[in-house]
Amino acid sequence: MSTFGTLFRVTTFGESHCFGVGAIVDGVPPQLELTEADIQPQLTRRRPGQSALSTPRNEADKVSILSGTERGRTLGTPIGLLVKNKDQRPGDYKEMSTVPRPSHADFTYQMKYGIRAASGGGRSSARETIGRVAAGAIAEKWLRQQFGIEIVAWVSSVGPEQTTMSSEEVDALTREMVDDQLPVRCARKEDVERFTRVMEAAKADHDSIGGTVCCVCKHVPSGWGEPCFDKLPAMLAHGMMSIPATKGFEFGSGFEGTKMRGSQHNDAFVAKGTRLGTETNNSGGTQGGISNGENIVFKIAFKPPATIGQAQKTADFAGAETELAAKGRHDPCVVPRAVPIVEAMAALVLADAAMMQLARKATIATPLDIAGLNGATDEELRQRLEEHHHKLQAAETNAVQLAQATRRAKHEAHKMATTAVGAVVAATLVVGYSLFQKYIKQ
Repeated sequence: MSTFGTLFRVTTFGESHCFGVGAIVDGVPPQLELTEADIQPQLTRRRPGQSALSTPRNEADKVSILSGTERGRTLGTPIGLLVKNKDQRPGDYKEMSTVPRPSHADFTYQMKYGIRAASGGGRSSARETIGRVAAGAIAEKWLRQQFGIEIVAWVSSVGPEQTTMSSEEVDALTREMVDDQLPVRCARKEDVERFTRVMEAAKADHDSIGGTVCCVCKHVPSGWGEPCFDKLPAMLAHGMMSIPATKGFEFGSGFEGTKMRGSQHNDAFVAKGTRLGTETNNSGGTQGGISNGENIVFKIAFKPPATIGQAQKTADFAGAETELAAKGRHDPCVVPRAVPIVEAMAALVLADAAMMQLARKATIATPLDIAGLNGATDEELRQRLEEHHHKLQAAETNAVQLAQATRRAKHEAHKMATTAVGAVVAATLVVGYSLFQKYIKQ
């Protein structure tokens, strides 16, 4: 399926070498200030040609909003987004029309549909993620305005080189700090050189290399996630594993948590200002699949890009042995450009979860919820009841006074009406008598 989400829904469209790619975003609340300028920064972070370590395909990836807004505000109707493809080279893929590329989606798409976009991989190309990133930018703006949520992803490993970060470092990390570490987009300056060296070596060999991307979602309220099958980690895993080239997903402590004892892994509850939090965050920001108010932390593994410049022995669709050397333009490692894609999918998952929780609260609101007293102490409830009692007494007094004033007004009006009628009758008699006298004299 090309649609993701339940209440905040995104449908992406387009292939890598067609006229353009984009998305239809449904469920965006009305009155959200939105222009292309809100969406473009994330697309620019994703675009090709950012450095010598990314594909040389030259695409500006400028987005156009086709529908769903007026005068810079959302209408609550579906938002159409389009990015035109301008540097298509379908001729680079002629030799591959009869030869499925190793570990690419050529073979499986052909088996599923009986046809495929042979130029560049079609829907399996990373160009498809443009629609996700554009839609994710909209979701993220709403999440930031409504809840103060921040989403930051970074490259945590390239090949065998990796780095770890403390929870304090993760708390302080910003996108600006990540983008300062180009061309890698890692979290620390000291990691740039060794990560770059691994990517450069793969490119020099006309080969590719994999890596991992970590992501943190800060200030997510507690209560998000839909047990049992749509738990928040499950939906994040769904979103992340739908990104091209992903091969693994870890949440919280992940696989390292299997090496710990429960006494080490358990996150003890502690008071954090006005809320209850946890001292550690091995759970990754959820318990029972529901957000607990801590940072949501996860990691995604990306395989080496399947298309490489080296000649590879393989077979064509007829089964005949052949040799294939790809001519297309491709990244030696996808993780630096995957960072905004991961952030976008996280935003789409969280926006959907937020709307489902808001809908639930709207349908199960208690009198205390409506009065804004959910969680109030007994003393606060007593004070509020006394306030309402005094207000009720005052209202009753005002009602009695109003009723009395109304009766007095009605009585005076009746007197005035009676007097007025008498005056009219008397005047009529006088006029009539005068006319009668004149008639007699005539």
